[in-house]
Amino acid sequence: QVQLVESGGGLVQAGGSLRLSCAASRRTASGYAMGWFRQAPGKEREFVAGVNWSGDSTTYADSVKGRFTISRHNAKNTVYLQMNSLKPEDTAVYFCNVDLTLVRLSRGSMDYWGKGTLVTVSS
Repeated sequence: QVQLVESGGGLVQAGGSLRLSCAASRRTASGYAMGWFRQAPGKEREFVAGVNWSGDSTTYADSVKGRFTISRHNAKNTVYLQMNSLKPEDTAVYFCNVDLTLVRLSRGSMDYWGKGTLVTVSS
């Protein structure tokens, strides 16, 4: 059974930073790519960033490149998203998920989604 718990969201001013965390069960995360998605009000869910199992390959949406950094701690079955230079357009509910590869992950076709964590960036 997939278990994903996102945390770390909150209210921040434009230009500020937040660090999101996603704790997964060992069975959920072990051997899988992990990543982050977001869904803004009235919009489709979109891929934000992903990291492979070994942590040596990452991929980012163009809109967050240079501002967001994804990392993972396999011993803790956790993936992080460090978000810097936040903009009001980053406001969304952020979700994490897993898949076999980064390519598959980025498609966002998973059946299960956690509750997410809300990030609000004020101007």
